[in-house]
Amino acid sequence: MRHTFVLLALVVLMAVAASPIQGQPAAVTVYSGRSRELVGPLLDRFTASTGIQVRVRYGETAELAATIMEEGPNSPADVYFAQDAGALGALSFARRLRPLPQEVLSRVDPRFRSTDGTWVGVSGRARVVVYNTRRLSPRDLPTSIAGFTQPKWRGRIGWAPTNGSFQAHVTALRLLWGNERTRQWLLGIKANGARAYRNNTAIVAAIGAGEIDVGFVNHYYLFAFLKERGEAFPARNYYFPGTDAGNLINVAGAGIVDTSRNPAAQRLVEFLLSTDAQRYFASETFEYPLVSGVPVNPLLLPLAQIKNPKVDLNHLQALEETLKLLRETGIL
Repeated sequence: MRHTFVLLALVVLMAVAASPIQGQPAAVTVYSGRSRELVGPLLDRFTASTGIQVRVRYGETAELAATIMEEGPNSPADVYFAQDAGALGALSFARRLRPLPQEVLSRVDPRFRSTDGTWVGVSGRARVVVYNTRRLSPRDLPTSIAGFTQPKWRGRIGWAPTNGSFQAHVTALRLLWGNERTRQWLLGIKANGARAYRNNTAIVAAIGAGEIDVGFVNHYYLFAFLKERGEAFPARNYYFPGTDAGNLINVAGAGIVDTSRNPAAQRLVEFLLSTDAQRYFASETFEYPLVSGVPVNPLLLPLAQIKNPKVDLNHLQALEETLKLLRETGIL
């Protein structure tokens, strides 16, 4: 009897030890379309400041959005951290994100958050053309992204068709130009022998190595190379001089998955909009902070000086139609 009592006591103690203590910080599961290199240190800061552990699944933004859809009510994801507004909008349209509190949404300008309050932008980025400075100067580049279909650019272009930011940009082109003109642009770039790279980093590296002369990327990737290799790195960003479709301003953002009941999820989203996190985006990843009062990195061209086209980020949600177009043209 005594042995039985001792055994039962051990079982109870083990059960108590395995269960969360009330008030003890929980863990939060994040599906991140942003790479470990860019946001891993920031998520570590969140854990250091809150005691909440972060379990991260990294992958392509569109792939992770599709995964959440496939997992349905069994998804373990609490927070979806996307590389662009399009994938966030796609999940929102499918009712897979739950509304955020107004006090969270109000930290960001309305143009950088969803109209239904289900996602919020946490950092801004501009689409640019990175060019090799040993072979080109700004005056050699076309005044519109449409100009890269000209034969003179054959064998000189890099792009990343599987990248979420590129796919969001194609969606913006569809909104601005229509499907047929966008199709012809994609086919023109493909006919010019554009080289496909895994991501933006690989494109900038290829330009620096002289493999290609130009590439379509987000603005901040160049600055990571300049920080590491110095001003002699032979690449720079190019912004189109007019209000061109190539000057899209997009956001990275976050939303809470509808099946999550984890209070730590909202704490993480709030942290991404904190002064500490916004300063991290400005100084470490060279992105645009979206919360007022946090200064932009002085190396960046101010957003007000970029002649971006009028595209409502809420309308970038038609991701599946863009993927269909990329498959039909043989680009994916």
